[in-house]
Amino acid sequence: MPAPKVLPDKANTLEALFPVKKPIIGVIHLKPLPGAPRYDGQDVREVYAAAVEDARRLAGGGIDGIIVENASDLPFARPNDIGPETVAALTAACLEVRSAVDVPIGITCVANGAIPALAIAKAVGAHWVRVNQWVNAYVANEGFLNGPAPEAMRYRSMIGARDVAIFADVHVKFGAHAITADRSIAEQATDAEWFDADVLIATGTRTGSPTEPREVEEVRAGTNLPIVVGSGLAPEQVPDLFKVADGAIIGQWLKQDGRWWNPVDPHRVESLMNAVSKVRTA
Repeated sequence: MPAPKVLPDKANTLEALFPVKKPIIGVIHLKPLPGAPRYDGQDVREVYAAAVEDARRLAGGGIDGIIVENASDLPFARPNDIGPETVAALTAACLEVRSAVDVPIGITCVANGAIPALAIAKAVGAHWVRVNQWVNAYVANEGFLNGPAPEAMRYRSMIGARDVAIFADVHVKFGAHAITADRSIAEQATDAEWFDADVLIATGTRTGSPTEPREVEEVRAGTNLPIVVGSGLAPEQVPDLFKVADGAIIGQWLKQDGRWWNPVDPHRVESLMNAVSKVRTA
């Protein structure tokens, strides 16, 4: 059953970005960037070269899009503490990736750096940003976070980046949901649509943890926006999840030994895309 309309229908962002059904977006987890506690002073060109190699393996295996994130900058900074050194290095990495592959790219500036991600996306010509907590408030690993949608949408307008889409998590992983515990997942999906997200993301509880079909269905009950799986997709889960989801973002499973900090494994990319191809042609 379609969700109740809260706003006029908007164009389907997934269809606009990708010429295929059920698009797959692979994740590049960058090595630590300057300013992060785990950055050891290595030549940043090595960081960018590793990202480019991952991008080529993903695109070469048929992945439809790529999202670049500063996943190794642990512990993650709160949004207001994300510094210019992070924005500069993430921008440079994205430019290297864009020059190496032709697939659309997006940005995640963790944790919840919506405004820095929009700035980077505008600078490099990326097509979307992912924001883990778009609306309401949340107790994350970094502490209490407010949804940045009001400020971020005004910033997007101010820099002329209306063509950069918002991919927003619903019932976000990593943290406690006590503040929104009185609101169903469907209601939280409606909130994200009301605050002008373009694509919603249903996830598991941690990086690599499976997303349950029921989670996708609960998000679907509150929105008319496209929904992608944002965590834990493996080939054997594709048939069930793609009955309810419109696409997927996948990172950890595509890496060597299934560890997110390892390089992309071309054999795993091939295995996943074979499973996706069967669903697309069914």
